[in-house]
Amino acid sequence: MTHDSSTRRTERALAAIEAAGDEGRRIFTRVYQQAALQAARAADERAASGITLGPLDGRIVSIKDLLDVAGEPTTAGSVALKDAPPAAQDAVVVQRLRAAGCVIIGKTNMTEFAFSGIGINPHYGTPGNAHDASRIPGGSSSGAGVSVVRGMAEIAIGTDTGGSIRIPAALAGIAGFKPTQARVPRSGALPLSYTLDTIGPLAASALDCARTDAVLAGKPWQPLPARQASGLRIGVPRGWLLSDADAEVLAAFERVLGTLSRAGARLADLQLDEWLMAPARVQQGGSLASAEAAHVHRELLARSPELLDPRVLARIQPGLSVPAPHYVGVLQARAQLQRELDAQLLDVDLLALPTVPILPPRIDELTKDDAAFMRANALVLRNPSVFNFYDLPALSLPAGRAGSLPFGLMLVAQRGRDRELLALAAALQKLDWR
Repeated sequence: MTHDSSTRRTERALAAIEAAGDEGRRIFTRVYQQAALQAARAADERAASGITLGPLDGRIVSIKDLLDVAGEPTTAGSVALKDAPPAAQDAVVVQRLRAAGCVIIGKTNMTEFAFSGIGINPHYGTPGNAHDASRIPGGSSSGAGVSVVRGMAEIAIGTDTGGSIRIPAALAGIAGFKPTQARVPRSGALPLSYTLDTIGPLAASALDCARTDAVLAGKPWQPLPARQASGLRIGVPRGWLLSDADAEVLAAFERVLGTLSRAGARLADLQLDEWLMAPARVQQGGSLASAEAAHVHRELLARSPELLDPRVLARIQPGLSVPAPHYVGVLQARAQLQRELDAQLLDVDLLALPTVPILPPRIDELTKDDAAFMRANALVLRNPSVFNFYDLPALSLPAGRAGSLPFGLMLVAQRGRDRELLALAAALQKLDWR
């Protein structure tokens, strides 16, 4: 990449979007062709003068459709917002990306209002999985992972409320990082859940995720500390999060554990189901995401609910009737459960588990069958969403194959140890996962 100009790389990315035809229009909701080329030329001029704005200067970045860009409506995958007032200014993370010299190539498609882990969008179309276009890409950042794998961007910015960065990263065979929530400001991102939303990167490598995270978090880039697998204490949460998994996924996971063990990591099976099952248990009377999304979209729900994807509407509408005592009770229970799980994780450096327990289903099978869609959605969200509830940094790392498709290994660290997680993930990505 050091011998390939930002302009040439941007031209190739734009050509890849154009060559994809209708699929390109399912991956991107907007393409900033002229602005991207202008930013790329500026990056090349800086490089020629020996000037750099940091490790992302001249890198090609796609951003999720729920991030504000000044002068245009933020549609968040919804036709209901196509005539919304234009954003007055860029989202904070978009401002930081521009200041770091990034070439913002376009906005990527997503599940409407970010409320599904599948990635299906009946309004703008559904991007096919980058490894098998008949299968789901994962959501809600559905176009993000596909844009990276198909050479349309080098880095993608997504949001993650219950897995919406890590699921598409896992299914695309790339890295995807969900930070501790307070690390990255969310101003200018259309919310799904004030309590659970996070913003983070998807990229081919954990190192690129770390470089991008530094920009998003507004921190100066410092090289990651050197880490290795030898001596690493890894907890394996045996139990619920490995249940109902496809055989290919379980086989891939056990192979990965063997690789980690041979590399010198110290693995320990942990019995954490009391805490890992608790988020689903305490939200049985209504979820935080549903209640908060109902507040965010309350005017639209009252005025024009028929404009929404019926499956998204079916998840948001119950939030209108979540009792206030239940909502407050969930928040109080969450605070207590966080303290309890924190104590359980003091003796490990990481948890390791499959990001997604199933292979990506076929799009047509889920499009025509509501029950199949809901089952698949619950399963793909199950593992990653637990760690949004506990506000722990988590990263999906590409770790070989599950059958013929990519396998994503989810690594979870203690709250606030984001850079340590990224350093460990970058070290582990160098292992031979075959």
